[in-house]
Amino acid sequence: MTGALAAAVLLLAGCSSGGSSPDGGSGGVPSRTAAAPSPSERVSDAPAKGSVAVLRTVAQGLRSPWGLAELPDGALLVSSRDEATITRVDPQTGRKTELGTVPGVRPEGEGGLLGIALSPHFADDRMIYAYFTSASDNRIVRMRYDQAKPAGRQLGAPDTVFKGIPKGFIHNGGRIAFGPDGMLYAGTGESGRRGLSQDKASLGGKILRLTPEGEPAPGNPFPGSPVYSWGHRNVQGLAWDGKQRLFASEFGQDTWDELNAIAPGGNYGWPVVEGTARRSGYRDPVAQWHTDVASPSGIALVRGSVWMASLRGERLWRIPLDGTRAAATPQAFLTKTYGRLRTVAPAGDDRLWLVTSATDGRGEPKKGDDRILELRVS
Repeated sequence: MTGALAAAVLLLAGCSSGGSSPDGGSGGVPSRTAAAPSPSERVSDAPAKGSVAVLRTVAQGLRSPWGLAELPDGALLVSSRDEATITRVDPQTGRKTELGTVPGVRPEGEGGLLGIALSPHFADDRMIYAYFTSASDNRIVRMRYDQAKPAGRQLGAPDTVFKGIPKGFIHNGGRIAFGPDGMLYAGTGESGRRGLSQDKASLGGKILRLTPEGEPAPGNPFPGSPVYSWGHRNVQGLAWDGKQRLFASEFGQDTWDELNAIAPGGNYGWPVVEGTARRSGYRDPVAQWHTDVASPSGIALVRGSVWMASLRGERLWRIPLDGTRAAATPQAFLTKTYGRLRTVAPAGDDRLWLVTSATDGRGEPKKGDDRILELRVS
């Protein structure tokens, strides 16, 4: 094994390692970290216990799926990390139509074509935003979608909106989403270089807040900077509650994975602290899990709870909220049933879309490979 390859293997081990402990292991008991909220913080009365029912398999045979976006007509767009393609899925028939390949993507390790999002003005501009790893960095582009063109040629030339995010074999972040304020949020990773997370001048290990044109958004906590929050290791999920409060999931290293309530300008501690520290200057997570039962990816907020897809943990977590705090101990569903889970997104009312991740190089592909499931949740 060459020195470079050995280093890569060790880095990968760090992404998913997790030791045993009284509240870890196969039982998957997470740690609640927050005290009771004040009445002014309460936004929902999510019950302590919930439920999940798998309604159907929407589509299968996907390869390295990563990002998911729902079109106004109900169809789903799915990005392929390793093939650098975006595919349209008819949710009624499961029929897949490739829109095209995104040029400039360089898949390697955890990098490739990652998150996608629709423009807030999609009905008028038909723009799809995508976060991907290029030869030199991670960047965000936007492309016009023209469904009238033949399959495979429906994506216009990419317009680079934002670039210069550090890239690595690991920890490329990649989740993007437009917030209730119409701004574009992006979760980044520290690319295996821990010091970037505590460097406010670096774009690594951050949540960024941008205008749709890629400029630092008005009202950001650090004037002239796209940085919204810092001290992250590898942000993988973004979602908002009914009061426009942002939540984010991220990978820990050997001890704690985290769900965080994001405050503008907040420092979430990596690499100084991991998980709950109760140290001045650092914000503690809403909930934390040992890495063997989580390795969290996408999140969605439905019916007052955060639903969190887990990769190494191979389960779907439900975290009921009371304001910006966990209202009860999180519950695990679908444990070891569908393998690694990559992305979860609202599907309306009490429904979720769930995307599996068996073909990401760390899973165990089975018949049908990766799929999209429709769930009913409470």
